This record gives sequence, structure tokens and C-alpha cells, in this order.
Amino acid sequence: MDFYDRVGLLALGSRLRRLGEKMAEDAAMIYALYGTDLQPRWFPVFYVLSERREESITVIADEVGHSHASVSQITAEMVKSGHVELRKGKDDGRKTFVSLTAKGEAVAARMTSQYQDVEAAVRKILGESDENLWKALAGFEKSLAESSFYERVNEVRKSREAAAITIVEYTARFAPAFKGLNEEWIQAYFGEVEEVERGPLDDPELHIIRGGGHIFFALREEVPVATCALVPHGEHCFELAKMAVSPAERGRGIGTLLGQEVVHKAREYGATRLYLESNTKLEPAIKLYRSLGFVEVKGSPSPYKRCNIQMELRMV
Repeated sequence: MDFYDRVGLLALGSRLRRLGEKMAEDAAMIYALYGTDLQPRWFPVFYVLSERREESITVIADEVGHSHASVSQITAEMVKSGHVELRKGKDDGRKTFVSLTAKGEAVAARMTSQYQDVEAAVRKILGESDENLWKALAGFEKSLAESSFYERVNEVRKSREAAAITIVEYTARFAPAFKGLNEEWIQAYFGEVEEVERGPLDDPELHIIRGGGHIFFALREEVPVATCALVPHGEHCFELAKMAVSPAERGRGIGTLLGQEVVHKAREYGATRLYLESNTKLEPAIKLYRSLGFVEVKGSPSPYKRCNIQMELRMV
């Protein structure tokens, strides 16, 4: 059984690479067949130059979809072979322009028949295939341009892992986790817990729950990995406070999942506004709050020394 048939879609990248390597091997022989002393990997750069005679490395890289470093390496090889030459820009010495030499011009002039034959052969191959590979590749590239392969895999990963997360409200057994998760990020970013928050962290039931607040936990296999509190903050308003995610769980979308649930619960409890205080040093947290709909506001002086941003979410 062919490896790629057995492994399936997992091996898409490897299969495309295998196909590319096979095409490159044949391309080298095709160049030799037509007496063309070019390397197959030079083709995109050479073709652009054969159309325009001169272009900057930056523009070539953008057009053919290669990195600047890759095009620089290819042009260096072509300079060594005598097909192109380089010059610095007259107005901007940081730009490098590439142009065909007389040798390169001569090669370009006799490539017409080779181009015609290669294009005809490719059309024949595509006609023999069940699907139009050219159109399929164009569609695949378009999809990846909208969202990269990495981004798509990461989203699937987050969805799968989020499915294993359950969100529950406070019970006494979670008190140590509430304190531990919060102390961990506070000490990591700011060195010490402020006096004003020692009470809520040491006894959340007394300082939050009994005052009409709520505390939520995200659990993975019954282990708390994130937490967040809603603390009464005026009429029909809660302060979203003490949000913390375990370092081992960050980047998995758990903060977003917990934040969305807390906002939903606040609405159920009759809130028309959510308020929070934070520090711009906590960039992932600020990004999360903005994604939930929070906007920056100017509130009353904060009891926290580390607070340098206040935000709110209007819910009506």
C-alpha cells in the first residue's frame, strides 16, 4: 500500500513536497534537453526578469511569493553563473536591482519553444487527471492566504481542548485554587500581592460570595485551570475581577471560553454593565477583554497600585 494513501490527509505537505521534488528532477532534465543552462529553482526570478529586464529584489520576492533572503540567494547564484547582474538603486542605496546580462538575454530569447512545449505537456497532464489540479491549488492557496495552515490547526486544537473544559461556580474546595491561580500571575508580573486583595484571596467566600458576588472555575478533568470573579460594583453592575489562567493552559482559548461564560452569567444575574481594572503590561488579558467587547473608560481612582487601565462592557 502506498504510504500516502495509508496516511491520508496527514501527509498532504509531504506529498506535495514529493511531487515538487519529482517535478524538479524532470525539470532539470528538460532544461538539459533544450540546452538551457538554468537551474529549475531559478525559473520564477528568471521569468520576471525576462519580462521586465530589470527589477528590485524586493519586488521580485513579493511577486513570486518567496522570501527576500531566498531571492537574494537565487540571484547570487545567477550572478555567479553569468545570467544576471546587480546594481544599487540610484535614489536609495538600500535597494538592489537585478537585470539580465547578455548571456541571460540570449537564454531568454531561445526559451519560447521550451515554454510552449512545457505548457502543452502540463495541459495534457491536467486533462488526464480526474480533477483540475491547477484550480484546486489556486483554491487551496486562497484559503491559506485567508487563514494559515498553522492558524487552522491551532483553532481545531483549541476547539478540541475546549470541549474537555467544564465551567462551574465556587465551592469551598476551590478556595485554594482561587488564591493559587491569582497569586501566581500577580507575583510573576508585579512581584507581590497588594494589601487590598489579600482578604478576597485568603477568604473569597467572606469577601466575594457573601457580598453577592460569584466565582467561576474552568476545570480540566476536575482540576481548576482558570478562574474569574464577578464582584458587585453598583446597581446592575459587576466588576470582572481576579481572572487567572494557569501558565500551562495559556494559549488554548480557555480564557476566552471562561470570559464568555462569565459575561453570559452576568446578564443572567441582571447586570447591564461590567467593569474591570487591569494593567497594560498584561497584553493577552487586555486583548481578551477587547474581544469580549470591553472598551477603555475613565473611572474612579483605583485601590490597586498596579492599575493603569479601566474598562467596561455595556450590556444593553
